[in-house]
Amino acid sequence: MNERHARDVVLVRAIETADQQREILSEDDRSYASRAARELAQWQAAESKAAATQEHFLQQRAEQIIKKLGQRTPAFAAFVRRRPGLHTLVFTLPLLALLLGAGLDRITDPHHADLLSAPLLIIIFWNLAVYLGMLLWLCWPKRRAHRWRAAWIQRLGVGRNALPRKLPHAMSSALFAFMSEWTQLSARLNGARLACTIHLSAAAFALGAMASLYARGLLVQYAAGWESTFLSAEQVHGLLSILFTPAILVFHLPGFTLADVQALHFPQTQAASNGALWVHLYAATLLLLVAAPRLALAVLAGLRARWLARRFPLDLDQPYFRKLGEATGQPAGVLRVLPFSFTVDEARSKGLQAVAAGLLGEKARVQLAPAIAYGDELRDALKGVDWNNKEISLTAALFNLAATPERESHGAFLNQLIASAAPRGVAVLVDASGFAARNADAARLAERVELWRQFCLYHGVEATVVNLLQPELRALEQGAGLPLSGAL
Repeated sequence: MNERHARDVVLVRAIETADQQREILSEDDRSYASRAARELAQWQAAESKAAATQEHFLQQRAEQIIKKLGQRTPAFAAFVRRRPGLHTLVFTLPLLALLLGAGLDRITDPHHADLLSAPLLIIIFWNLAVYLGMLLWLCWPKRRAHRWRAAWIQRLGVGRNALPRKLPHAMSSALFAFMSEWTQLSARLNGARLACTIHLSAAAFALGAMASLYARGLLVQYAAGWESTFLSAEQVHGLLSILFTPAILVFHLPGFTLADVQALHFPQTQAASNGALWVHLYAATLLLLVAAPRLALAVLAGLRARWLARRFPLDLDQPYFRKLGEATGQPAGVLRVLPFSFTVDEARSKGLQAVAAGLLGEKARVQLAPAIAYGDELRDALKGVDWNNKEISLTAALFNLAATPERESHGAFLNQLIASAAPRGVAVLVDASGFAARNADAARLAERVELWRQFCLYHGVEATVVNLLQPELRALEQGAGLPLSGAL
């Protein structure tokens, strides 16, 4: 799935998830879009003599829904047409850098080729420092992007944070959720594009500076020289020898001696006329140390961005997609349940089946693991769980609302699950059937529910309360899925 189709699919998922009251899309709208998408996907598959895939179905369904919503709400259509800021930056920043470099015709004295030109030395040493930083970054442990970098990527990936006016409340919530999720999903792609743009701009700036040197050399005669308060001729000769050696070796340019450098010290008794040599040395050094490496890095980043855009990493094993996948004959989803200090009887097993059907489709199955007893060694109890099993659509921990959450037991269990299930994530189900049967007081029930929700939020995952004896009392919204760890 390419980037554009993935963006449409994620946008539609955010809308369907937020639209719990069916204010934006009715059940008829969703059913019609599914039927039309299934037929279009099958027709396309027949044309190409290939099997209909889930990706084709999701693409067609997303296009149907976005088109319908755009016709109903012009402000939504304007949001869909909005172009991310990165598209503008990709073209404008390198051009601006080239013009700035080309306009730097006073990078040295207009009539002198300064051997210790501060602007040229800054360009060269700044880029060398960037290369060193990139090497160190490769060895540095990867962590989440800093706040400012995340804000930049969001702005570049999905545009400004403001939404069009006159949007329904549910749609506004959906679009905010979409921008947050798309920022995370497209971070690698936009990071590669941003890197390509920055490297290309640095190369353009260096090329512009080179063009500036030669353009002025056509109109005036450079007289080479240098001056310094603290550096001697020997030190300047050593510095320039290190700086220009690569250019001399690669392009076979004439070298220079200590006597040459001493003769060029200002003030000079005779006007020097060998400015062209130093212009060639600086231009060749800029080409070798700045322009060429930056262009190579830009090409690598551009190829990576292109590869990610064509194969956008969207996890189609998530419950939302598995549930829709039934329409294209995909395998039924599987809800894996890990109860903690909770024995699930036959009646509650049927309730779990109803929960799975609501989340993953009518053909969904439940894989119920043996209950983990209070005090069991968690590492031993969970060693048989295959976290990489692709057949499992969703893994959920199951707690009893009647139990009082404890950090040393329930909290440790949650921490172990979240760490083991990353990056796919784990959900939390809290069964209220037992507590509700013994306590008719609604206030106490609400108080206990809030206690569990706060406890789970503290450990990094949002809890979902269900009633396994009467699932219809706390029906899960269709297609919304469950909140997973890692999303907070």
